[in-house]
Amino acid sequence: MFVQEEKIFAGKVLRLHVCASDGAEWLEEATEDTSVEKLKDRCLKHCAPGGLEDPKNVTHHKLIHAASERVLSDAKTLLEEHVQDEDVILLIRKRAPAPLPKMAEVSAEEQKKQEQKAPDRDAIFRATASLPSHNMDRAVVQTSARDFQTELRKILVSLIEVAQKLLALNPDAVELFRKANALRQLTEMGFPETRAAKALRLNHMSVPQAMEWLIEHADDPTIDTPLPGPSSQGEAGAEAAPAAGTSEEEEARDELTEIFKKIRRKREFRADARAVISLMEMGFDEKEVIDALRVSNNQQNAACEWLLGDRRPSPEELDKGIDPESPLFQAILDNPVVQLGLTNPKTLLAFEDMLENPLNSTQWMNDPETGPVMLQISRIFQTLNRT
Repeated sequence: MFVQEEKIFAGKVLRLHVCASDGAEWLEEATEDTSVEKLKDRCLKHCAPGGLEDPKNVTHHKLIHAASERVLSDAKTLLEEHVQDEDVILLIRKRAPAPLPKMAEVSAEEQKKQEQKAPDRDAIFRATASLPSHNMDRAVVQTSARDFQTELRKILVSLIEVAQKLLALNPDAVELFRKANALRQLTEMGFPETRAAKALRLNHMSVPQAMEWLIEHADDPTIDTPLPGPSSQGEAGAEAAPAAGTSEEEEARDELTEIFKKIRRKREFRADARAVISLMEMGFDEKEVIDALRVSNNQQNAACEWLLGDRRPSPEELDKGIDPESPLFQAILDNPVVQLGLTNPKTLLAFEDMLENPLNSTQWMNDPETGPVMLQISRIFQTLNRT
């Protein structure tokens, strides 16, 4: 008795559920070593008898494994494609590729693009040759449309100089700076400003002790009850301490000078890393990108316009400040809200912080102490800019 060799070494028989795109369903049996292309031929014979007369009919269809949503490769076997018994196979007709456009259609499309193309420099000159010429100072037009965010840095540089001179005349300036710095550290940790100020007064302006007190009394119902007496450490010290001598005044002046120097050292622009990468991918040099972001207060779109334009103002012009004799600066200094705010150390710290990181401008605009000052500066700028 002779047995065919292919039946002796035949693989496991799989019972597959085949679904065609027209809704037909049937059960197809095939061994594991059956190729995907052979299975596809059998499926096409079942759903479209006589359809194989066109040899392209096989290549126009594909088999998809329903569970994994994979297109089965014609060159592989069912075992290699990890097809299991009782799996569902989809027989789908491939999408026909889009026909190539005819030469007539291509030429018509190119002609349409040429018609919509912007005119070049010579075409503009030819079209406007008969028009009368007018001398217009483009610099005046650009200056009249100044952006507040661009000019804000110059304004802040000049206001910082004025604030430092005013605070240098205040005998309690050093103590006020200590309180402002300590209060800022606690508020940045998330503590409310009124609670932070109370904790600092109870703990002799020590930030670590005040933080521990705030944590220990977080659930205390009287934590927001204000303390009696002077609200600032400087006032309390002024009442309790005797009149300061010349040596103490010199020490306080030296300490205030060191505070101003420390603030200036912190004034270092930090460019937005994502904006730097995006602009450098356009082909700009890293130094040019950082200068552009510095001029535009880390605004990527404005920085791109600066790089593609005449690059005005330059980064060096930003540190010069605004002209002290200009109507804008005089109007800002004449404002009572600004005058009062310049005597507050917190305002000076806010100005320096905005120079260091322009993205913090919104935070200081919402601050109850520095917000009114920033609002008045913005209103004065917008009023004079319109006129």
